[in-house]
Amino acid sequence: MNTGQVDKAVLEAAAPGEPEELELASGFPAADRDEWLKLVDQVLVKSGRISADAPLGTAFEKLTRTTLDGIAVRPLYTAEDVAELPPAGAPGVRPFVRGTGGPRAWDVRQRHVGTDPEKVREAVLADLECGVSSIWLAVRHGGVEPAALPAALDGVLLDAAPVVLDPGDSPAPDAIAAAEAFLDLAARRDVASADLLGHLGLDPIGRAARTGEPADLRAAVDLAARVAAEYPKLIALAVDGLPVHTAGGSDAQELGYVLSAGVAYLRALTEAGVGIDRAAQVLELRLAATVEQFPTIAKLRAARRLWARVLEASGAAETTISPLHAVSSPIALTRRDPYVNLLRGTIAAFAAGVGGADAVTVYPFDAAIGQSTPFSRRIARNTQTLLVEESHVARVVDPAGGSWYVESLTDALADAAWAVFQELEAAGGVADALAKGLVAEKVAEVREQRERAVATRKAPITGVSEFPDLFEKPVEREPNPVLPERTALPVYRPAAPYEAYRDRSDAVLAETGARPKAFLATLGPIAAHTARATFARNLLQAGGIEPVDAGATETADEVVAAFREAGTPVAVLCGTDELYAERGAETAAALRAAGATTILLAGKAAVDGVDETFAVGGDALATIATVWSALEASR
Repeated sequence: MNTGQVDKAVLEAAAPGEPEELELASGFPAADRDEWLKLVDQVLVKSGRISADAPLGTAFEKLTRTTLDGIAVRPLYTAEDVAELPPAGAPGVRPFVRGTGGPRAWDVRQRHVGTDPEKVREAVLADLECGVSSIWLAVRHGGVEPAALPAALDGVLLDAAPVVLDPGDSPAPDAIAAAEAFLDLAARRDVASADLLGHLGLDPIGRAARTGEPADLRAAVDLAARVAAEYPKLIALAVDGLPVHTAGGSDAQELGYVLSAGVAYLRALTEAGVGIDRAAQVLELRLAATVEQFPTIAKLRAARRLWARVLEASGAAETTISPLHAVSSPIALTRRDPYVNLLRGTIAAFAAGVGGADAVTVYPFDAAIGQSTPFSRRIARNTQTLLVEESHVARVVDPAGGSWYVESLTDALADAAWAVFQELEAAGGVADALAKGLVAEKVAEVREQRERAVATRKAPITGVSEFPDLFEKPVEREPNPVLPERTALPVYRPAAPYEAYRDRSDAVLAETGARPKAFLATLGPIAAHTARATFARNLLQAGGIEPVDAGATETADEVVAAFREAGTPVAVLCGTDELYAERGAETAAALRAAGATTILLAGKAAVDGVDETFAVGGDALATIATVWSALEASR
């Protein structure tokens, strides 16, 4: 066998030549924006959304939507949209829009609640053995007592598996006690201070946001200064945006709040003698990752850009940046059809990873129902494992970078968040803004917009307000620990109003053996009434009302005969506008004579004898309330 070197000329001769450049679009005319706008206009003309004589680009404007932060999201982005944007820079350097470096060590962080230290220990060890890299542990409120930390963390290597404490709404002395208990535990296990990993989770500003009590930073900052001096790998302070998010705030409000809270902590730390670079390292930013994939990506990218600007203005080194923890939105979880939460968690985790989060927490799909099971925790962690190990999301630097849409949205969101930050600082800082009620007031305005969108189903919730299943098998779990009610920024869960009606329906079923019903007075053949009957059926079931169909009917007498069998005083007319004009008034009068106390109509047609109409874009919750009132009045 010839082991000598192969002649270089031979290799070059054998190598394929440079391929000819392929111009796949060479046979087509160059793309023209006006031509594209014309084609889009034609589509919307055919659908009836715009008139045939509408000016060019009307469809473009029609398809443009506005976010809760007033940011216009257009249907098409081009290179022109990013031409004047500030440079995103390179990965690992200021402004860190493109991430903090190369391939990341994605921290899969699992949350654990529960007051029984033995059960918590079992769950923690199972997670660590099966792929989780850090633990987010509730202490005191909803969690273990500080004195029980040795039992709950028995077997956990504190210099290998970071433990993140979450004292929740615990008063400052209790939060400090939990942190001291953790440090004492590490010392008793002979873990060197230089090797101790984790996060003490101190956040007096976050507690003030949730409870309404004044924020006292002194004890937390003193301990953080000690951590900065003695524990190089330990984080002390959480700059948590979740109180704003879970109260229904917008992305810009969440970011602005985090910036202002972070600045407050930086000021306090530097006043305590901690250098700005070290101060940035002992705190962690925490943001929500939602089912809105691209806004989440943009939010995380904007967070790094804005925080880098804060650190730059504070005199930090160019390479200094704080870690970023993304948490799947807990308020997006539903108690009804909870398996849809698996999809919500997956989207949130993907967006968090693509957005460049350093640590990601995915809530188990049953977390809104009660104590998560080993199975649901496994699915939560495996969601991230698949993204990291199989999809290799963490191996790609800034996967969304270069997207004209993402770059534009990042810039617009950063501008909106900076305006919120300036408003909070002008009010004296975030602590004063909280005390004055400014944060609660601004968040409430956005929450009202969210409530309207949920009520009208412009923000649909799959399995709850859309495609509900009245006959789904309920998922039962051990109840979660009872937490104190928030008195400042409340918890807003969009699915709650619909789920409350579903709970009432379950109670009626348990009491009477049947669910409350509404009669669908379907007019004409199946093909004629299916569309509106389906719409009505979906809406009623979202409110826990079981629909009873008349089927195909040709006369009012046939409708009335089916109505009498249904055994309900509520009837809903379902048909075409033509059938409403022909038979609507007659059918309504016949139903009223047969005992119907409330008659509704699916659509917008004006028909004599109808009490109320409902249609796409209308207030579904108001319609459901009307039906319930009529049913309870007849009991």
